[in-house]
Amino acid sequence: MDSLDHCDHAYATAQVLGIGVGDRKLWGKPRPLPLLDVGLDRAPVTQAIQSLQAPPPVTFEIQPRSVRRSLGGGRGTFPSKLRGWKGRYLRGGAGRCAQREPLAWSARPVTFRAGQTPAGLAAAVSEPPTPRGGAMGPQEPARSGPAALSPAALGKLKQRAAECIELSAGRLGALSREIWSRPELAYEEHQAHGAMTRFFACAELPGAAWAVQPHYKLDTAFRAEWGSAAPAPRPLHLGFLCEYDALPGIGHACGHNLIAEVGAAAALGVKGALESLPQPPPAAVKITVLGTPAEEGGGGKIDLIEAGAFDDLDVVFMAHPAQDDAAYFPDVAEHDVTVKYYGKASHAAAYPWEGINALDAAVLAYNNLSVLRQQMKPTWRVHGIIKNGGVKPNIIPSYTELEFYLRAPSLKDLAILTERAENCFKAAAVATECKVEIKGGRHDYYNVLQNKSLEKTYIENGKELGMKFLSDEPFLNGPSGSTDFGNVTYVVPGIHPYFYIGSDALNHTEPYTTASGSQEAQFYTLRAAKALAMTALDVIFKPDLLEKVREDFRQMTLKEEGHLNVREQGKESGTGAVCATR
Repeated sequence: MDSLDHCDHAYATAQVLGIGVGDRKLWGKPRPLPLLDVGLDRAPVTQAIQSLQAPPPVTFEIQPRSVRRSLGGGRGTFPSKLRGWKGRYLRGGAGRCAQREPLAWSARPVTFRAGQTPAGLAAAVSEPPTPRGGAMGPQEPARSGPAALSPAALGKLKQRAAECIELSAGRLGALSREIWSRPELAYEEHQAHGAMTRFFACAELPGAAWAVQPHYKLDTAFRAEWGSAAPAPRPLHLGFLCEYDALPGIGHACGHNLIAEVGAAAALGVKGALESLPQPPPAAVKITVLGTPAEEGGGGKIDLIEAGAFDDLDVVFMAHPAQDDAAYFPDVAEHDVTVKYYGKASHAAAYPWEGINALDAAVLAYNNLSVLRQQMKPTWRVHGIIKNGGVKPNIIPSYTELEFYLRAPSLKDLAILTERAENCFKAAAVATECKVEIKGGRHDYYNVLQNKSLEKTYIENGKELGMKFLSDEPFLNGPSGSTDFGNVTYVVPGIHPYFYIGSDALNHTEPYTTASGSQEAQFYTLRAAKALAMTALDVIFKPDLLEKVREDFRQMTLKEEGHLNVREQGKESGTGAVCATR
């Protein structure tokens, strides 16, 4: 029996069972055993199997669906219109996708063999849970949990991490300066990519070498890995993210050169601290640095998510320069849209009645949105420009183009705002008899999901280093910018704090460009890197913290579950631009 026929029979068996099977197309993919993806509750599956009148025709696996797998492709318990994930997780086995969420039953796949009796199948699927992996659920293969250290021992390890960062301060500063002095736009960060990969491939870096993968899944992305030796079969995998794209015209006015530096520095600190241990930790630890291009335009992290770059990460860390130290700002969901109006040209003085004025449509659309603002929630944002308004005053414009950004605190609100904005665009077309084309951007940016356990730990470590964190609740809970890191927080627990760089200049201004390249910013950037490294060590050596981080992630993703059905109408490939501080 060939692979496709094998999958066809398994799919038919799944339909008989009455359980979730995902997208039929995925069953045509060759794999060792067909995989049935099922929900979290074992009882309905057991009952369905017991109702079978005959043994299954083929051998197949049954796999409990995790929250994260449901995010993939929007299949299963999540809405079917979730954009961009392409069902990737349904094709996987029992590995990384099932590990992060608490399940009501064992997350390992159960193999059902051809000819096995329905009673035998029911017994297999109804066995009690296997107590592995802690609060965030079982894992395959099993991983021994991090060994707790005494506060004194952990404190010394954190001190060692800070020392390692200081030892590389010169190299880190040179790296940041090189990226700052040669700003590059989204997806074009070739020199920055070269600087980052050379940095991690440098033989002069302390300790064991990094395994560097240039052009990782994207031309200007990279991956650098290091892993400690330990008997555990699968490591605790921590990721540190670097950005390095700039803004058009004003260079690194968002300080992404410092984001690259802080991510690299924190990873060096954790690696150095672990290498300083007299013997390897009982639980394996793997550190990955991901270079993530195109945050300012396009969403490089979303591209990398779709390509599977985040599949095997347990917790991710990055930090963004700002005007203050804050463990969290409410970065919001964002949808960008390009609107094109098509009319008919005519002489504006001799026979204007023969024309259809596309500029009138653009002006009406702009005014429609201005009128809509009275009914918008205070946390919603709509801002845009007219990119093309015609070519000459005595020609009725036959073509105009607008670009707008729509933002809201949640995907649920963003869907409502998007629909209302599109109605404004369509109404202008009706009023002027123009044709309208509404085209969504390449990716939507999701709101950043809070992880309060990580934030609390980061604040504690930051205060030890002299950081003074914002405590103004209205400010901390007010609207902010947008970032593709928000999408990351929907698939893996993470933290995205902001840090002061010694200047009161505002992001996306020329003074901030100057500040991000200053020597003064170096002290604050390395301080933020130390706080991130110390927080990562807490995650490694405080088992209860790791479980709390995973539980926070589970609770937040469950809370957002009903908000993921973002409107797909009008979404096509395009170009968008957003910023974490805009």
